[in-house]
Amino acid sequence: MSTIDLALAALFLAIAIAYASVGHAGASGYIAAMSLFGLAPTTIRPVALALNVLVASIAVWRFHRAGWIDLRRLLPFVLGSMPAAFLAARHLHSPQLIKPALAAVLLFAAIQLWRTAAGAVRDDASVRAPHPAIAFAAGAGIGVVSGLTGTGGAIFLTPLLLFAHWAKTREASGLSAGFVLANSVAGLAGLNAAAISLPTAMPLWFAAVALGALLGARLGTAVLPVPMLKRVLAVVLVIASGKLALT
Repeated sequence: MSTIDLALAALFLAIAIAYASVGHAGASGYIAAMSLFGLAPTTIRPVALALNVLVASIAVWRFHRAGWIDLRRLLPFVLGSMPAAFLAARHLHSPQLIKPALAAVLLFAAIQLWRTAAGAVRDDASVRAPHPAIAFAAGAGIGVVSGLTGTGGAIFLTPLLLFAHWAKTREASGLSAGFVLANSVAGLAGLNAAAISLPTAMPLWFAAVALGALLGARLGTAVLPVPMLKRVLAVVLVIASGKLALT
Protein backbone atom coordinates (compact mmCIF):
# COMPACT_ATOMS: atom_id res chain seq x y z
CA MET A 1 0.00 0.00 0.00
CA SER A 2 1.58 3.29 -1.10
CA THR A 3 1.68 6.60 0.73
CA ILE A 4 -0.62 8.07 -1.93
CA ASP A 5 -3.18 5.31 -1.31
CA LEU A 6 -3.16 6.03 2.44
CA ALA A 7 -3.33 9.79 1.90
CA LEU A 8 -6.30 9.39 -0.42
CA ALA A 9 -8.03 7.13 2.12
CA ALA A 10 -7.69 9.85 4.77
CA LEU A 11 -9.02 12.49 2.37
CA PHE A 12 -11.90 10.25 1.30
CA LEU A 13 -12.86 9.72 4.94
CA ALA A 14 -13.04 13.47 5.58
CA ILE A 15 -14.88 14.09 2.31
CA ALA A 16 -17.46 11.38 3.02
CA ILE A 17 -18.17 12.80 6.49
CA ALA A 18 -18.78 16.31 5.19
CA TYR A 19 -20.77 15.37 2.10
CA ALA A 20 -22.90 12.64 3.70
CA SER A 21 -23.98 15.13 6.35
CA VAL A 22 -25.87 17.06 3.66
CA GLY A 23 -27.13 14.06 1.67
CA HIS A 24 -24.32 14.04 -0.89
CA ALA A 25 -22.02 11.11 -1.64
CA GLY A 26 -18.87 13.15 -2.29
CA ALA A 27 -17.96 12.38 -5.90
CA SER A 28 -16.82 15.93 -6.58
CA GLY A 29 -14.57 15.74 -3.52
CA TYR A 30 -13.16 12.35 -4.53
CA ILE A 31 -12.52 13.72 -8.02
CA ALA A 32 -10.68 16.69 -6.54
CA ALA A 33 -8.49 14.50 -4.34
CA MET A 34 -7.63 12.09 -7.14
CA SER A 35 -6.93 14.95 -9.55
CA LEU A 36 -4.52 16.53 -7.07
CA PHE A 37 -2.62 13.23 -6.88
CA GLY A 38 -2.51 12.88 -10.66
CA LEU A 39 -4.74 9.84 -11.23
CA ALA A 40 -5.82 9.28 -14.82
CA PRO A 41 -9.30 10.45 -15.94
CA THR A 42 -10.13 6.86 -16.94
CA THR A 43 -9.57 5.87 -13.31
CA ILE A 44 -11.20 8.90 -11.69
CA ARG A 45 -14.72 8.46 -13.07
CA PRO A 46 -15.29 4.79 -12.17
CA VAL A 47 -13.64 5.14 -8.75
CA ALA A 48 -15.72 8.22 -7.91
CA LEU A 49 -18.94 6.50 -9.00
CA ALA A 50 -18.14 3.27 -7.13
CA LEU A 51 -17.43 5.19 -3.92
CA ASN A 52 -20.58 7.21 -4.55
CA VAL A 53 -22.76 4.11 -4.69
CA LEU A 54 -21.52 2.92 -1.31
CA VAL A 55 -21.76 6.29 0.44
CA ALA A 56 -25.15 7.11 -1.09
CA SER A 57 -26.55 3.73 -0.04
CA ILE A 58 -25.61 4.41 3.56
CA ALA A 59 -26.94 7.98 3.38
CA VAL A 60 -30.25 6.81 1.90
CA TRP A 61 -30.65 4.27 4.69
CA ARG A 62 -29.97 6.83 7.41
CA PHE A 63 -32.06 9.66 5.92
CA HIS A 64 -34.95 7.30 5.13
CA ARG A 65 -34.97 6.05 8.72
CA ALA A 66 -35.07 9.66 9.88
CA GLY A 67 -38.06 10.37 7.60
CA TRP A 68 -36.35 12.81 5.23
CA ILE A 69 -36.91 10.99 1.90
CA ASP A 70 -40.27 11.38 0.12
CA LEU A 71 -40.14 8.74 -2.61
CA ARG A 72 -43.07 10.23 -4.55
CA ARG A 73 -41.27 13.56 -4.87
CA LEU A 74 -37.99 11.86 -5.72
CA LEU A 75 -39.34 9.60 -8.49
CA PRO A 76 -39.76 12.20 -11.32
CA PHE A 77 -36.20 13.47 -10.82
CA VAL A 78 -34.82 9.92 -10.89
CA LEU A 79 -36.84 8.86 -13.93
CA GLY A 80 -35.33 11.76 -15.86
CA SER A 81 -31.79 11.43 -14.55
CA MET A 82 -31.04 7.70 -14.74
CA PRO A 83 -31.35 7.23 -18.55
CA ALA A 84 -29.49 10.49 -19.14
CA ALA A 85 -26.66 9.53 -16.77
CA PHE A 86 -26.38 6.09 -18.35
CA LEU A 87 -26.22 7.42 -21.91
CA ALA A 88 -23.78 10.21 -21.05
CA ALA A 89 -21.46 7.79 -19.26
CA ARG A 90 -21.68 5.33 -22.17
CA HIS A 91 -21.14 7.71 -25.09
CA LEU A 92 -19.28 10.82 -23.87
CA HIS A 93 -15.60 9.96 -23.47
CA SER A 94 -13.63 12.80 -25.07
CA PRO A 95 -10.86 14.02 -22.71
CA GLN A 96 -11.19 17.47 -24.29
CA LEU A 97 -14.82 17.49 -23.13
CA ILE A 98 -14.39 15.72 -19.79
CA LYS A 99 -11.60 17.88 -18.31
CA PRO A 100 -13.34 21.27 -18.72
CA ALA A 101 -16.58 19.72 -17.50
CA LEU A 102 -14.87 18.33 -14.41
CA ALA A 103 -13.24 21.70 -13.73
CA ALA A 104 -16.60 23.47 -13.99
CA VAL A 105 -18.32 20.92 -11.75
CA LEU A 106 -15.63 21.23 -9.08
CA LEU A 107 -15.74 25.02 -9.11
CA PHE A 108 -19.54 24.98 -8.85
CA ALA A 109 -19.33 22.50 -5.98
CA ALA A 110 -16.83 24.71 -4.17
CA ILE A 111 -19.13 27.73 -4.41
CA GLN A 112 -22.09 25.75 -3.12
CA LEU A 113 -20.11 24.27 -0.24
CA TRP A 114 -18.90 27.71 0.80
CA ARG A 115 -22.42 29.15 0.57
CA THR A 116 -23.95 26.43 2.72
CA ALA A 117 -21.10 26.66 5.23
CA ALA A 118 -21.75 30.40 5.52
CA GLY A 119 -25.47 29.84 5.98
CA ALA A 120 -26.34 31.75 2.81
CA VAL A 121 -29.40 29.61 2.07
CA ARG A 122 -32.49 30.41 4.12
CA ASP A 123 -34.74 27.60 5.30
CA ASP A 124 -37.79 29.47 6.54
CA ALA A 125 -39.65 30.00 3.26
CA SER A 126 -42.70 27.97 2.26
CA VAL A 127 -42.03 25.14 -0.19
CA ARG A 128 -44.03 23.37 -2.88
CA ALA A 129 -43.25 20.32 -4.99
CA PRO A 130 -42.48 21.02 -8.67
CA HIS A 131 -44.70 19.73 -11.46
CA PRO A 132 -43.56 16.17 -12.34
CA ALA A 133 -42.69 17.23 -15.91
CA ILE A 134 -40.43 20.01 -14.61
CA ALA A 135 -38.81 17.64 -12.12
CA PHE A 136 -38.27 15.09 -14.92
CA ALA A 137 -36.60 17.69 -17.16
CA ALA A 138 -34.40 18.96 -14.33
CA GLY A 139 -33.38 15.40 -13.50
CA ALA A 140 -32.51 14.67 -17.13
CA GLY A 141 -30.31 17.75 -17.39
CA ILE A 142 -28.45 16.94 -14.20
CA GLY A 143 -28.19 13.30 -15.29
CA VAL A 144 -26.23 14.25 -18.42
CA VAL A 145 -23.68 16.19 -16.35
CA SER A 146 -23.56 13.39 -13.81
CA GLY A 147 -22.81 10.70 -16.37
CA LEU A 148 -20.23 12.87 -18.12
CA THR A 149 -18.29 13.85 -15.02
CA GLY A 150 -18.64 10.82 -12.77
CA THR A 151 -20.61 12.66 -10.09
CA GLY A 152 -23.98 11.87 -8.54
CA GLY A 153 -25.50 15.26 -9.34
CA ALA A 154 -26.41 16.31 -5.81
CA ILE A 155 -24.22 19.41 -6.04
CA PHE A 156 -26.72 20.65 -8.65
CA LEU A 157 -29.94 19.16 -7.30
CA THR A 158 -29.61 20.39 -3.70
CA PRO A 159 -29.21 24.10 -4.56
CA LEU A 160 -31.96 23.80 -7.17
CA LEU A 161 -34.38 22.34 -4.60
CA LEU A 162 -33.53 25.09 -2.14
CA PHE A 163 -33.43 28.09 -4.47
CA ALA A 164 -36.65 27.06 -6.26
CA HIS A 165 -38.32 26.51 -2.87
CA TRP A 166 -39.07 22.89 -3.73
CA ALA A 167 -37.75 21.59 -0.40
CA LYS A 168 -36.35 22.69 2.94
CA THR A 169 -32.76 21.89 3.81
CA ARG A 170 -33.30 18.56 5.55
CA GLU A 171 -35.77 17.46 2.85
CA ALA A 172 -33.35 18.52 0.12
CA SER A 173 -30.60 16.45 1.75
CA GLY A 174 -32.80 13.36 1.85
CA LEU A 175 -33.95 13.75 -1.76
CA SER A 176 -30.37 14.36 -2.89
CA ALA A 177 -29.18 11.16 -1.22
CA GLY A 178 -31.69 9.09 -3.19
CA PHE A 179 -30.94 10.99 -6.39
CA VAL A 180 -27.20 10.40 -6.04
CA LEU A 181 -27.65 6.67 -5.50
CA ALA A 182 -29.80 6.29 -8.63
CA ASN A 183 -27.50 8.43 -10.78
CA SER A 184 -24.31 6.77 -9.58
CA VAL A 185 -25.65 3.29 -10.33
CA ALA A 186 -26.76 4.42 -13.81
CA GLY A 187 -23.47 6.18 -14.53
CA LEU A 188 -21.40 3.22 -13.39
CA ALA A 189 -23.51 0.86 -15.52
CA GLY A 190 -23.04 3.14 -18.52
CA LEU A 191 -19.25 3.05 -18.41
CA ASN A 192 -17.58 0.63 -20.80
CA ALA A 193 -16.46 -2.24 -18.56
CA ALA A 194 -13.34 -2.79 -20.66
CA ALA A 195 -12.27 0.83 -20.12
CA ILE A 196 -12.69 0.79 -16.32
CA SER A 197 -9.45 0.93 -14.36
CA LEU A 198 -9.80 0.37 -10.60
CA PRO A 199 -6.73 0.68 -8.32
CA THR A 200 -5.74 -2.09 -5.93
CA ALA A 201 -6.41 0.29 -3.04
CA MET A 202 -10.20 0.16 -3.60
CA PRO A 203 -10.93 -2.04 -0.51
CA LEU A 204 -9.14 0.49 1.71
CA TRP A 205 -10.97 3.39 0.07
CA PHE A 206 -14.32 1.60 0.40
CA ALA A 207 -13.70 1.13 4.12
CA ALA A 208 -12.74 4.81 4.53
CA VAL A 209 -15.82 6.18 2.79
CA ALA A 210 -18.15 3.70 4.52
CA LEU A 211 -16.95 4.93 7.92
CA GLY A 212 -17.21 8.53 6.73
CA ALA A 213 -20.74 7.97 5.40
CA LEU A 214 -21.92 6.49 8.70
CA LEU A 215 -20.47 9.40 10.67
CA GLY A 216 -21.63 12.05 8.19
CA ALA A 217 -25.17 10.73 7.86
CA ARG A 218 -25.45 10.68 11.63
CA LEU A 219 -24.33 14.31 11.74
CA GLY A 220 -26.78 15.19 8.98
CA THR A 221 -29.84 13.57 10.49
CA ALA A 222 -28.98 15.12 13.86
CA VAL A 223 -28.74 18.62 12.25
CA LEU A 224 -25.11 19.04 13.30
CA PRO A 225 -23.31 21.49 10.95
CA VAL A 226 -19.74 21.02 9.74
CA PRO A 227 -18.96 24.51 8.33
CA MET A 228 -15.19 24.47 8.81
CA LEU A 229 -14.78 21.12 7.06
CA LYS A 230 -16.93 22.34 4.18
CA ARG A 231 -14.74 25.43 3.77
CA VAL A 232 -11.59 23.31 3.67
CA LEU A 233 -13.19 21.07 1.04
CA ALA A 234 -14.24 24.12 -0.96
CA VAL A 235 -10.61 25.28 -1.13
CA VAL A 236 -9.49 21.81 -2.25
CA LEU A 237 -12.15 21.81 -4.97
CA VAL A 238 -11.02 25.21 -6.27
CA ILE A 239 -7.39 24.03 -6.44
CA ALA A 240 -8.36 20.85 -8.25
CA SER A 241 -10.62 22.76 -10.63
CA GLY A 242 -7.76 25.08 -11.56
CA LYS A 243 -5.41 22.13 -12.01
CA LEU A 244 -7.81 20.45 -14.44
CA ALA A 245 -8.53 23.66 -16.32
CA LEU A 246 -4.82 24.41 -16.87
CA THR A 247 -3.64 20.91 -17.84
